[in-house]
Amino acid sequence: MINDSKIEQALQKLVEGNKRYFSSKQSHPNQDMERRKEVSKGQKPFAVIVGCSDSRIPPEIIFDQGLGDLFVIRVAGNIVDDVALGSIEYAVGHLGSQLVVVLGHSKCGAVTATVQGGEVHGHIGSIVKAIMPAVERAKAETGDLTDNSIKANALLVADQIKSSQPILSEMVRNGKIEVVSAYYDIDSGEVTIL
Repeated sequence: MINDSKIEQALQKLVEGNKRYFSSKQSHPNQDMERRKEVSKGQKPFAVIVGCSDSRIPPEIIFDQGLGDLFVIRVAGNIVDDVALGSIEYAVGHLGSQLVVVLGHSKCGAVTATVQGGEVHGHIGSIVKAIMPAVERAKAETGDLTDNSIKANALLVADQIKSSQPILSEMVRNGKIEVVSAYYDIDSGEVTIL
């Protein structure tokens, strides 16, 4: 999967930060005045996180990172549209990020609502429509449909990013970026790479 040492280091940095977080040994790096002054001159985030808008899932906290470390895109259900894809393109093309992580999480309200079905109003329907393929895929699996749908959604969104033409698909093909899916357990605080 990952064959570039810089990308491996970025993923390892996230994994280690999450271990500090879920074991309550955070170091709170890059959160002082010196770092604030440094990033006021520009940003070089080492990873892009595509996460859910859920208030319980702040990437900088669960990965124990600081100012300028992560380029975060958050939308309900950690889905992507053209605007989110453009944001990822900016992060990898102009800021130098090489790792993109699609972060699904337990107890995701957007996925739960999609699994439960029913009538949706307004723009919420576009979120449900984007998540529905993951629910359909998860129906073929054994186990909890909602949890399986959350993981399937993270995997499908990662595939969508990897195949996004022309920029991201080419960068993936050329080994310039890596896109991975992950699952955050709200109860334990642990992130698992899928």
